[in-house]
Amino acid sequence: MFSLLWSEHCGYKHSAPLLRRLPSSGERVLQGPGENAGVIDLGEGVAVAFKVESHNHPSAVEPFQGAATGVGGILRDIVAMGARPIALLDGLRFGAPDWHFRRAVAGIGHYGNCVGVPNVGGECAFDEAYAANPLVNAMCVGLLPTERVLSARAQGVGNLLVLYGAFTGRDGIGGASVLASQDLEGSDEKRPSVQIGDPFRGKALIEVSLDLVERGLVVSLQDCGAAGLASSLSEMARDGMGVDVHLDRVPLREAGMEPWEIMISESQERMVAVVEPARFDDVRAACERWELPCTVIGEVTDHGELRAFFDDEIVGSIPAESLTDECPRYDVDQRAHPVARTPVAGLNHESKDWVVEQYDQLVGSRTVRRPGLDAAVLRIDGTRGIAVSLDGPPLGCRDPREAGFSAVLEAAMNVACAGGEPLAFTDCLNFGNPEKAEIGWELAQAIEGIALAAESLGIPVVSGNVSLYNETGGAPIPPTPVVGCVGLVRDVAKIPDRWRSGDRVLLLRGFGHSLVTFVWRHSHLFSLAHDVSDGGVELALREAAAWSGREADVDAVDGQGVIVATSNDVPWDDIVELGVVA
Repeated sequence: MFSLLWSEHCGYKHSAPLLRRLPSSGERVLQGPGENAGVIDLGEGVAVAFKVESHNHPSAVEPFQGAATGVGGILRDIVAMGARPIALLDGLRFGAPDWHFRRAVAGIGHYGNCVGVPNVGGECAFDEAYAANPLVNAMCVGLLPTERVLSARAQGVGNLLVLYGAFTGRDGIGGASVLASQDLEGSDEKRPSVQIGDPFRGKALIEVSLDLVERGLVVSLQDCGAAGLASSLSEMARDGMGVDVHLDRVPLREAGMEPWEIMISESQERMVAVVEPARFDDVRAACERWELPCTVIGEVTDHGELRAFFDDEIVGSIPAESLTDECPRYDVDQRAHPVARTPVAGLNHESKDWVVEQYDQLVGSRTVRRPGLDAAVLRIDGTRGIAVSLDGPPLGCRDPREAGFSAVLEAAMNVACAGGEPLAFTDCLNFGNPEKAEIGWELAQAIEGIALAAESLGIPVVSGNVSLYNETGGAPIPPTPVVGCVGLVRDVAKIPDRWRSGDRVLLLRGFGHSLVTFVWRHSHLFSLAHDVSDGGVELALREAAAWSGREADVDAVDGQGVIVATSNDVPWDDIVELGVVA
């Protein structure tokens, strides 16, 4: 248990001190870092919960199940907040569009399509630097009433610990330590640490969890993810609370499992709920309707310990805070090193439509603007919607501060180009071994870049994940902070979409807060808005033409900013006329 809970994946021992640099508060923030997901108030009684997490090492070892269970895990994080998942996004960086990549895409599509949550965005990029250590980052967005934000903390002495969902097996044992918190040497030997997903059971888990929450039958919820029951129960037993768990009561799908195996199994599609004794019969009945096992495995106490029993004998007892709050924290050594952009293969500028077409984009009937250009838009209520984006740094960027700064601005600008006011960020920090001073410097610099960009925009970072030890044979991946953004769209009928015949095509030159704010506030003036990023103005124009299904008579120029198509006057100081839509 200590090897798992004190691993980097669970304990953030090399990153927690650095992460305090990120701004995380704001008037709309209902829940910041520290719970399963961040939550932002959208007004009118509606809130949005969202988070991005990595499943890099499992996807490197077994791409289909690694990517699929990454989707399943992030879905459960959102459900644990009391929210209904309405959208998935994924950030993929591989060496090439090879078999490994195609299997990861298939795993993402399989889980999301089966569970019935649309995949509406993200990024897909190829660079030889990721050949041995591909990145699979999954983001989920969910909606909930503002008054229903749940906590994962155990509450109420005498309340029951109820495990429901799939049976427990040996799959995934050691995923957080053997796999996620070490480099990938000997990856074939680590395949048994990859979890196996069941999206149909995952769908049932979502529906029964939301039923329990909406009917007020649970006090709190916690996902059984990395480190299984060991992690979920120790994190619940905080602020002086304790838990007693009877491991012999856990429903198993394999005979002869030892107590320690039951405790740290990472079998998927399981949740732990704190339930008042008088409500348990209703909880069990709800689970039976969805054909999910539901078992009382313990109770909430006030002794402050995590106590594990097997056949009424104590097989483990430890102060819960020893596993969580007292996890060691290290100030990483930092040593700067030269950075320079590296050339990246031109295949990144080719169409990725074949990837997006593997995913159901419309299930749930909320998708207003499909993925393919900047951000997607989903309806939330009436005319209002949300714009969502997930972006990494420019390919070939090896400067960690620039990588963090540019990922934030790219995510915010993509949301603005879809007509959304950026409200909050989530981040996933993908780096090599933090015990090396060069990597420690990269991590600190990237976090500083994210913080500076978020502060310049006045937007908080409310959730996230750190994925370290992404290296093989001593060769780390480039610094790759990936940033997700959620923005509020006030009228989904007035968002930029495709340019129209006769529109003027303009380049609004600039960068940063002023341009982001201008674009979302004036988005009703544009038939199309598209930011200039990798590939410059020429590529941005080709992408806009392909998206619109209509060519334009335009001249490409050098510069950074946003391309807009409009028949209106645009009150921006630095404008270059590029041409007219045919």
